[in-house]
Amino acid sequence: MISHDVRATRIPRSMELYRRALELIPGGTQLVSRRPNRVAYGVSPIYAAEAKGARFRDVDGFEYIDWISGIGAILLGYADPVVDEAVKEQIGRGTMYSVNHELEVELAEELCRAIPCAEMVRYAKCGGEACAIAVRIARGATGRDKVLFCGYHGWHDWYLAANLDAGAGLNSHLFPGIEPIGVPKALAGTAIPFPHGDLAALGELLDANKGTVAAVIMEPLRSEWPAPGYLAGVAALAREHGAVLIFDEVSAGLRYGPGGAQGRLGVTPDMAVFAKSISNGYPMGVVAGRREVMEPAARMFISSTYWSDTIGLTAALTTMREARRRDVSPQLEAFGARLKERLNTIARETGCPVSCGGIGLHPHLHFDIADAPLRAQAATLYIQEMAKRGCHGYASFYLNAAQGDAELDQTAAAARETFSLIRDALDSGTLPSRLECDPQQDAFRRLVK
Repeated sequence: MISHDVRATRIPRSMELYRRALELIPGGTQLVSRRPNRVAYGVSPIYAAEAKGARFRDVDGFEYIDWISGIGAILLGYADPVVDEAVKEQIGRGTMYSVNHELEVELAEELCRAIPCAEMVRYAKCGGEACAIAVRIARGATGRDKVLFCGYHGWHDWYLAANLDAGAGLNSHLFPGIEPIGVPKALAGTAIPFPHGDLAALGELLDANKGTVAAVIMEPLRSEWPAPGYLAGVAALAREHGAVLIFDEVSAGLRYGPGGAQGRLGVTPDMAVFAKSISNGYPMGVVAGRREVMEPAARMFISSTYWSDTIGLTAALTTMREARRRDVSPQLEAFGARLKERLNTIARETGCPVSCGGIGLHPHLHFDIADAPLRAQAATLYIQEMAKRGCHGYASFYLNAAQGDAELDQTAAAARETFSLIRDALDSGTLPSRLECDPQQDAFRRLVK
């Protein structure tokens, strides 16, 4: 492993803070995706000081375009003036009370007008929490225990139970090697993964667990459009077996328009969960669904003081209205198309074996290198060299509405230099020696494309 002396690294303040954090915080961070080995450890920033629009400044004084957009939580841009002003005004009126606030009803009405599946809603504070609530409601509404899942759905016991069996079901959905430490062994067999895009496999699992499946929960898409008819087929199978179909739209959500991904895809689930894409960085989660499925939750003990704090409610309501007013979804898609075109042109001109694909809302890079370890090193070298040029991210792009021509031009110039460096390193066989860090570890190895 490459060691990084605080005095020698380009980010000494970040490294010193991380050293202190490791002494006090198990794992060093609160979110796996923020661990520095997910990018270029010792080169990429670890701690931010401030952010505005499409960029943030780290504690060492460097400015970066943030191509991760707050791990997907930033839709309109950092410190959006409209959202922040609405929140500040609400703070002046109080953030929570011993009784309810009308914003709970106002946001619920807005959600039910916009989201196809929404007839009733419950609130939460984050995506994993919203998924856990949705699964609890589905189990309560059906009287069944088992859940079939595809994709990443948080850290709670119901989901990590998939790794209590020898098959290590999360290997392809989250990342390999997760030990379900602390998850009750009695939950083994209650969470069962199914492969994305394979209706026959899902049908076989439903048949094998006939009458016991409460829910089928899945990310409807991530960076590729699903095959025609696939999601409709999933919905038909779930309906046939009496299982509740839940779309996890935590990351997708408003990026696809006011009706979420389901509105864009034309397939309406029984329930859906939203979080990151709905409140522009303020903690807020939503569980929305058909009245028949949601109404039984009135009899379930699902309760928290902070789910109705007015900060999250205000932020979500304002973000939804601003995203509609600014027509954010088409804007992001058009910008993503331009980004892909620029990067693919540069790849051809530099001769670097890389291409940028995926839907315009969430483009990603693919290095056409047969050797897997070398391919991982190339991706890490890309992350490392782009960071030095003021572009923070993975080998993929989470877009937000504050990104514009300046960010596109800077990223293209940085990519030209970086792609040329990678090509030269491959040609000379020196790629490993160009790395100033260990190979980046995938944040999530998601099955859903």
